Amino acid sequence: MKTAVLAAILGSAAAFAPAQTGRTTSSLAVSEIELGVTEPLGVFDPLGWLETEPEAFERRRAVERKHGRVAMAAVVGVIVHNNHWVFDGYLSKSADLKFSDVPTGIDGIRAIPGAGLAQILAFFALVELAWMPASKYDGDYGVGYFGTDIKDPEEKARKLNVELNNGRAAMMGILGIMVHDVLDGKPFIFIES
Repeated sequence: MKTAVLAAILGSAAAFAPAQTGRTTSSLAVSEIELGVTEPLGVFDPLGWLETEPEAFERRRAVERKHGRVAMAAVVGVIVHNNHWVFDGYLSKSADLKFSDVPTGIDGIRAIPGAGLAQILAFFALVELAWMPASKYDGDYGVGYFGTDIKDPEEKARKLNVELNNGRAAMMGILGIMVHDVLDGKPFIFIES
């Protein structure tokens, strides 16, 4: 067991080693990819998709932005639910399931009745396909930040880079929370049950 843990730690440490950089060419101009190209990683393309499929880059960036937004909401949701801030009332009156009865973590998903999960998935499909389609690659849905749009292009680029980096961190964070929850039933290492 100790050997497996040591191998996992050493393998994951390689992800933080500086990448060997070489001169590469791409049909995408630097100005097209500079949004999201931030320190310390620069252009993060470990599978070389910029070289093999440059036409799909814009869509992949939009998908990254969307997943980051979902992950940021998920991390906040985990924190809220694990602090037992719950709604009053029933999640499902027919199943006699109150919001306060839903367990934390992965087990909470299993507690939701099938019809409730179907409603959640139908809502996501509506948002994905009709209201905010994935073909709108720029991520700007016309609502701005708290109802105000950012006019300065440099400020907008800075805030979009911050959003991408926060989304990347949240994706890693929610994955770690889920793995930790599955391993020992606690989403955070510092929470005692």
